[in-house]
Amino acid sequence: MKKLLIAISCALLFAASASAQELVLRIDDMGALHSVNKACIESYRNGIAQSVEVLCVGPWFPEAVKMLRENPGLDAGVHLAITSEWENVKWKPLTDCPSLVDDNGYFLPMMWPNPAYPGLSVLERLDSINMQELEREFRAQIELAIKNIPQLTHISGHMFSTMFNKEVNELTRRLAAEYGLICTDVMEGAATYGFEMTGYTGESATSEDKINSFIRSLESMQSGKRYYFIDHPAYNDCEMQTVYHIGYDNVAVDRQGVTDCLCSEKVKEAIGRLGIRLIPISAL
Repeated sequence: MKKLLIAISCALLFAASASAQELVLRIDDMGALHSVNKACIESYRNGIAQSVEVLCVGPWFPEAVKMLRENPGLDAGVHLAITSEWENVKWKPLTDCPSLVDDNGYFLPMMWPNPAYPGLSVLERLDSINMQELEREFRAQIELAIKNIPQLTHISGHMFSTMFNKEVNELTRRLAAEYGLICTDVMEGAATYGFEMTGYTGESATSEDKINSFIRSLESMQSGKRYYFIDHPAYNDCEMQTVYHIGYDNVAVDRQGVTDCLCSEKVKEAIGRLGIRLIPISAL
């Protein structure tokens, strides 16, 4: 009888686990700024973040490496970049790739055409981009990440760098397989890994807006499904207050709201109440 009760309990636990909603919680751009690095770690230690994407070309990459080594449980990915979007802080490629940079040697600011930055998007220069240069740069970023980040498990693309056209998408898929890394940022990524993208359901201008809208999104999740959420934590501090690009000038306030949302006790309570399982990209 005792064995039967144990078997029934195990079966019920398995059924509950199998029917639970799963949420991949990914945060981006570690390595870009000190404020971002600190907020990413807080969003993991005191919040719900499970996976973080690291810009190897970012000026604060060395600090990001130290922080990740101090937090080995935080799943990490190399955030492949060929754009550098912010005013006042820029990053350059690791390799010689003149077809991917502006007149000062920095990556172009935009992926898509933007009237505020005429002629400075990757897609406007697509015909002149040298694919051998792009592959060499991607390889350099991947290899630097592998060398420095012990818990590296996957590849992602900054500003759609891995999926802005079919050729780049196929290159990314090939590199991921070669280096033994997961890549959800491919055109069929959602179908391949069985997830649906999710975000904020409602207003997201303030911290309170983000918390309430994110909880609404959590409450709309269906049992047995897997969801994928991406956002960018940072702090509203003197460093982030200098960071913007034309058309997006409230970066510090916006990204403080992300940090507040990911660390919110109300959000944690909702996740527990709804039985949502948080999983890293490495578990896909």
